[in-house]
Amino acid sequence: MSGTRILIVEDERAVARGLEYALSKEGFSVLWAMDGRRALELAHKDDPRLILLDIRLPDISGFDVCRQLRMEGMRQPILMLTARDDELDKVLGLELGADDYIVKPYNLRELIARIRAQLRRAYGELAEPAVGEVLKFNEIEIDLTQFQVTKRGELINLTPIEFRLLRFLASHPNRPFERSALIEAIWGYEDDINNDRTVDVHIRHLREKLEDDPAQPGWVVTVRGLGYKFQA
Repeated sequence: MSGTRILIVEDERAVARGLEYALSKEGFSVLWAMDGRRALELAHKDDPRLILLDIRLPDISGFDVCRQLRMEGMRQPILMLTARDDELDKVLGLELGADDYIVKPYNLRELIARIRAQLRRAYGELAEPAVGEVLKFNEIEIDLTQFQVTKRGELINLTPIEFRLLRFLASHPNRPFERSALIEAIWGYEDDINNDRTVDVHIRHLREKLEDDPAQPGWVVTVRGLGYKFQA
């Protein structure tokens, strides 16, 4: 991961410089934007591998930045920085396509661990599937080489988290998983803070894209009292 580009979007200069110093020491190449418009510009021009995005910005909000990037089909992991105990911020960030969040004030070691987990799962684990490996379930095909999902031949545009969730569940068809197991497998850490909501939001997004009727899912189904499974 040496030299991996990370975009920090943070309007407080001292905080941004501290993050830049810490991440540079870990071998990352760091870009910095102090507002949302500059963040969008750098995201398009320099194609960072991960975006560390503060919600409170002086022009457009981090929510708007996240929404815009996802609407444009940009799929790199987005880790949002939220105010402590601000539940609405966390939920809205996930709803808009963020992959993870961490609350301020954060522990720098935890932040770096979260960043590495996101990078490992987005570009490491998923970058080395068996060539040509495709999971097929009737009208649904999951191409592990191209990281693509099609339904009845039509491409479904999934975020990295959604793809990893689907791939993990579909690799163990009909086997139910608790939310805590999904957090550890997909996000790469164990965290007691709002695991259920984090998983549920991403599962709902996945169903909206995959299911004919998201209200009555036939593929990614709820196992009452436990969690979720992929019903083959």
